[in-house]
Amino acid sequence: MTSNPAKRDSNAAMPFIMLTVLIDMMSVGLTVPVLAPLMGSFTTSQADQAFWYGVVVVAFAIGNFFASPILGALSDAYGRRPVLLLGFCGLALNFFATGFATALWMLVAVRLVGGAMQANGAVANAYVADITATPEERARRFGMLGAMFGLGFILGPVVGGLLGSIHLQLPFIVAGSLALINLLYGCFVLPESLPPERRRPFAWRMANPFTSLRALARLDGNGRLVTAFALTTLAQTIGFIIWVIYGNFKFGWGPQESGWSLAAIGVMSVIVQGVLLKSLLKALGSHRLAMAGMFSASVANVLYGLANEGWMFYAIIVANGLGYIVTSTIQSIISSSADARSQGNTMGAVSSIGSLMAVVAPLLGAPLLALISEMPRGDWRMGAPFYFCCLLQASAAAFALWQFRRDRGRGAAPKPAAEAAG
Repeated sequence: MTSNPAKRDSNAAMPFIMLTVLIDMMSVGLTVPVLAPLMGSFTTSQADQAFWYGVVVVAFAIGNFFASPILGALSDAYGRRPVLLLGFCGLALNFFATGFATALWMLVAVRLVGGAMQANGAVANAYVADITATPEERARRFGMLGAMFGLGFILGPVVGGLLGSIHLQLPFIVAGSLALINLLYGCFVLPESLPPERRRPFAWRMANPFTSLRALARLDGNGRLVTAFALTTLAQTIGFIIWVIYGNFKFGWGPQESGWSLAAIGVMSVIVQGVLLKSLLKALGSHRLAMAGMFSASVANVLYGLANEGWMFYAIIVANGLGYIVTSTIQSIISSSADARSQGNTMGAVSSIGSLMAVVAPLLGAPLLALISEMPRGDWRMGAPFYFCCLLQASAAAFALWQFRRDRGRGAAPKPAAEAAG
């Protein structure tokens, strides 16, 4: 029997994309422990340091928001490979420029560019959609990418902290070097996933992030599911932003305790998305699994808010296993609604939602932290930021349930592989 070349290419390409995402996430994670101290080297007070740190975080998110649909549309027109390679090159230059910046304006500028280049994650998602035959396999592979995010989230900050203790610029130099390794690996190994007959001309109208978001909401009537994705992403982003400071307020945690707790989340993400997801999809299906994940995350946020001992956070992290697969499952459902010629633009729009939520999250999370900053540690009201995240997750679940019931009512189902392949 002759082997299937398409299947062989798919099997060869998936490890590359997984390694790509891992290196990308590691390179970003390397800079997490040292970006704020680097900002401090350019400022004269803690207030200025906090302000400018917020500026560079928002600049990164804004760059990502506007660039994701542009890179996605470019990949629909010219193929995934050249756009991915462009992203690796841009990331390398960004990290090196950040490490050698000599003024605040330079840091803001390079982080804005860095956010734009980090949008190649959307192209990686489109690549996976190209090489995947069935919706179930697509959900599993998106979960595998999520596991790589988790693994990078474990390794990056730990290594970045060690390197930063030697020199503040060193993590940025290593991160840039990792991006260059990705570039070289891509040049010699990465095959193109989008054949010429499935490409479509580039149009600035579709590269507009607001236009692409509207098109995403109209895609096969998925507006409610897009809203659910936005709300759950906002909840997760707020939780990430407040995690370290909340732990300090509630439990007196320092950087080491916070780092271990975040690593625990990364470990659970790798286990659930990388090992268990295939069996969970087989047992529940993508729709039920998404609903179970949102329910789990909602309950977990309430428990985080009520916890009065640090060890309880670890117990909740483990118990919230299904909560780590919500975004990848919803992404796979949305991707299955798009045709083969628009996967890049669709995944770019999905990535833009995440970037937009990263801009909104600090505006909501910071006032919530200020609200509880003077409360005694045993006061249940200290959990207000996490109660708010629960409200967001529960609202997301309500929109998703509304969408899924409507789909069942009209007999809708994910597109079969033959139709998705065009």
